Formats: sequence, C-alpha cells, structure tokens
Amino acid sequence: MQALAEREPTPSQDRGALARMVMQLFDHWQLSTEDQAALLGIAASNRAALSNYRSGKPIGTSRDQYERVGHLLGIHKNLRLLFPRNRELAYRWMSTRNKAFDNLTPVQVVRQWGFTGLLMVRSYLDRARGR
Repeated sequence: MQALAEREPTPSQDRGALARMVMQLFDHWQLSTEDQAALLGIAASNRAALSNYRSGKPIGTSRDQYERVGHLLGIHKNLRLLFPRNRELAYRWMSTRNKAFDNLTPVQVVRQWGFTGLLMVRSYLDRARGR
C-alpha cells in the first residue's frame, strides 16, 4: 500500500497542471504568443517559457504569475457561467471589443494596464455575474 505522501501531487506537479490548464485556455481563446505572454506577465520574447508551460513544466513560483493564472482561470469560469449555451462566445470574449473598456478588448486592457488590467477584467465579470 502506497503512503499518502506518495499519492498526493507535489507543489511542482500542481504548478505543472496549472500551466497545462492555462495554456489550453489560451488555445480556446485563440490568443497570439504575444498576448499569452502579456497575460502571464512575461516578456513577449520569452517563447521558451510558453513552450515549457505547454509541455507541463511548472508555472513560475512568483506570486505574480501564480495569481495571474488564478485570475485567468476565474475569468474563464465567469465566462462559462455567463454564456453556458454559447461556448464560442465565451471563448471569443477576451478578444472582442467592449464598451466597458473604452472599446478595447479585455486582452488589450491587460496589455495596457498589466496586473491591474487583469483585475479590472476579472472584477467586471464578477459584477456581471452578480458577485
């Protein structure tokens, strides 16, 4: 019989699962490499990090990157709950201009404002859901 510690995922395995989830989310959202990097708060030239995450290497250990992933997954959850019968709209929303953001796309808001922009998008969707 395996010990409990052997069966539970390590923090590194958890961060690897988060990396795979967020990269799959970026695929659904059909984001460019530059947009993916901006949403994760890494340099647009750091394609190696994106490739590593796509293969399941652990997401960075910095609090900023870990929180960004959490907010991105929260945005995805909000979109799926707001548009339960229209997955295409939920996936396209991040790249669609929005009057609430001065006619910028949510991705452009994050690119312009950084982590604050990510929080703006997340809180907008939280309010839209009545939370």
